[in-house]
Amino acid sequence: MSIDPVLVTGATGFLGRTLCPYLADRGYRVRALIRRTSSHTYLDSLGVEKVWGDLGDPQALREAVQGCRSVIHTAALFRFWGRREDFWKVNVEGTRNLLEAAREASVARFVHISTIAVVGKPPRDGLITEETPCYPQDAYQASKLEAERLSLQFGRDHGLPVIVLRPGAIYGPWGSPKLPPYAFNRLFLTDPLRGLALRVHNGRHITFPVFVRDVAWAAEAALTRGRVGEIYNICGPCASHREIGEILERVVERRIRWIPVPAWGVVALAWLWTALSPLTGREPYYPIGLYPYVFYDWRVSSEKAQRELGYQPTPLEEGLRETWEWYREVCTGVTLSHSHKRK
Repeated sequence: MSIDPVLVTGATGFLGRTLCPYLADRGYRVRALIRRTSSHTYLDSLGVEKVWGDLGDPQALREAVQGCRSVIHTAALFRFWGRREDFWKVNVEGTRNLLEAAREASVARFVHISTIAVVGKPPRDGLITEETPCYPQDAYQASKLEAERLSLQFGRDHGLPVIVLRPGAIYGPWGSPKLPPYAFNRLFLTDPLRGLALRVHNGRHITFPVFVRDVAWAAEAALTRGRVGEIYNICGPCASHREIGEILERVVERRIRWIPVPAWGVVALAWLWTALSPLTGREPYYPIGLYPYVFYDWRVSSEKAQRELGYQPTPLEEGLRETWEWYREVCTGVTLSHSHKRK
């Protein structure tokens, strides 16, 4: 293994908080790009080298990449609500700045973390593969698709060895205990356990979870395996909302009172909440940007990653159990509201 460090962007984000310890445990020298306003004390015991800066500072990026063998680019603006220019500034222009710095430093591998969500609107039938046409439905999805296209084109034009990973909906433990749960963790774990166990269309829609440690594994694998210039879906077993609810009940050993809600009511509330958000300046609890993730069926194939990277996804029940145990031990405010023991 090279003694040259691996630069990780987004080191204080949800994925970064798993990826940095994962790499350090495997003997990598890790250099983490960190904003001074971020919570980074978890890195102190890992021997991770901290460098200060963000994706909007080309000079800081050049200094961060200098001497690194590889880059794993996880940093991104991810929300279900927000202004297009904000997503573009971070996810596209920030990626462009990092690519330029990596090219100047002649890094041996640039691993770009994208998302399966760039597909936007999944096909009605069949699996989502790396060849599935993409139709982004919001500014976040569009910015991530443009960032991965930019990365691959940059690789072709400048010889930078780029690999793109597209994770599914990342869930798991080891996030920041100071931050509220978001995305899959909130919708399928903490909300139901707090009494917001909403279910539309009888829970029939299919979602695309992936355990956070599996994404860290795939990022490390991409440093030495896989084909340059290729895209790889990284997803766990896809499951219906109802199936996930049944697994959650087994994990917490409690019966959850699921609340059937009409789809039109949820959509109307999301539109109204989103329309009011410019006045409040706060993200709606149920923004309309959640629509594709809740009302579409995401059937994803990770066969290419399994074949070329050796990827093996964690079973959903195993991942949810580990996630729940972490929340129960580390986080406050995750309680079993409106539920009772399984009989």
